Amino acid sequence: MVTMATTAQTEIQLTVEAVQAELASLEDAKMRAANEQRGDDHGVNLTKLRGVAKAVKLPPAPRHDFALELWATGDTATRLVALLICSPKRFGVGELDAMIRAGRAPKVHDWLVNYVAKKSPHLEELRELWAEDPDQLVAAAGWDLISHQVYKNPEVLDLSALLNTIEARMKDAPKDLQWSMNNTLAAIGIENAELRERAMAIGEHLEVLKDYPTPPNCTSPFAPIWITEIVRRNEERAN
Repeated sequence: MVTMATTAQTEIQLTVEAVQAELASLEDAKMRAANEQRGDDHGVNLTKLRGVAKAVKLPPAPRHDFALELWATGDTATRLVALLICSPKRFGVGELDAMIRAGRAPKVHDWLVNYVAKKSPHLEELRELWAEDPDQLVAAAGWDLISHQVYKNPEVLDLSALLNTIEARMKDAPKDLQWSMNNTLAAIGIENAELRERAMAIGEHLEVLKDYPTPPNCTSPFAPIWITEIVRRNEERAN
C-alpha cells in the first residue's frame, strides 16, 4: 500500500479520496466565508494545505501523475495540492492551455501561473498564446508572463511596443487583465531606466488604480507611486 504522512504524522493510503478527506478535515467555515468573498471556494488554511502537499512522498514521475489525478477532480483545494506537487516541466503547451482555462478560482489561477507556467520550458509560447486571448483571465495570465519576462528576460520583449499597447488598452480593460497590464507597466518603469519616464507618464495619464485603497506601510499599485518607491528602495540597497 502506498502511503502519505499526514500533518499529524499518521499514515493514510495515497489516493485522491484520502487527500480530499485530509483536506476536508482541515476545512474551516470562517476561512471558507472569507475566501469565497475573493472567489476562492475552499476553506483550508494555505499553510496546512502546503503540509498536505509536502506529505505526498513519491518519486517525481509518479508524483506528477498523481497531481494530474488530483487536478482532474475540479475541486479547488485539491487542485492547489496538485499544483504544489506537479512537475512543471512535464506539461505540454496544450495541457497548460487547458488548465488555465479550467482553473477559474483566483488562487488556482495565481498558483498555476506562478508555480507552473513561469517554470515551464514553453513560457514564451504560452506568453504569446495567452496575451491576446479574448478570455480576460487567460489574457491576464499572458500579461503576468510578460511581467515575469520584463524582470527575467527583457531582451525577448519589445518594451516600447508593450507600452503602446498598455497606453491604448489598459484604461478600458476588464479588471483582472487591467491589473496584470498595470503590473507590466510598473515592471517596465522599475527595470528600464530609459523607459521609466514614459511609463510614469502613461500611469499618470491613465490614472488606473490611482484611488486603490492601500493599507499603511504598503505600496500603492498606482504605477507612478509604485515605480518611484521600488526604484528608491533599489537605489538605497545599491548604496
